[in-house]
Amino acid sequence: MEHSTYQEGDLILYGGTGVCRITRISTDGPEKGKPYYTLKPLYQDCDIYTPLNGKVFDRPIISREEAERLIDLIPTIQAHPCHSRVIRELAEHYQTSLESHQCEDLVEMTMSIYAKKQWAEEQKRKFGAVDQRFLKRAEDLLFGELAAALDIPRDDVQAYIAQRISGQKENEPTL
Repeated sequence: MEHSTYQEGDLILYGGTGVCRITRISTDGPEKGKPYYTLKPLYQDCDIYTPLNGKVFDRPIISREEAERLIDLIPTIQAHPCHSRVIRELAEHYQTSLESHQCEDLVEMTMSIYAKKQWAEEQKRKFGAVDQRFLKRAEDLLFGELAAALDIPRDDVQAYIAQRISGQKENEPTL
């Protein structure tokens, strides 16, 4: 990915860390003379130093308009739970969605895991630890990016989504 378009202050999605603010672009870092970014994760208390053309995936966060459009699509997304009994296959399935670094894939993944959780409760079955772990990871990444794009606290994202979706239903014409 080409990094030269980033500026100090930009918000980017950085690998599995999530949303980070670029706090500094410099050449006096760990490898003298090589340009690097100093990143400050929005939801972790640390700094990350990474080369400008590093190997970790990064991209600008989505815009407010893209976030709202994604939320508006949620009622149309078909969630298909993954019911593999092989834990490795289940983890690989979820990891593929995480590694796409696309909000749409995270929405679909969280919805499919929610559907699986609901199914497990209806069947009086235990909800799996792998499902729970990947649900939390996907929500952290998705809600973090949506919060940054919408400029709201991360804890308010679920309520924002629910309110926006219920507002859509109220505006639908009735027959």
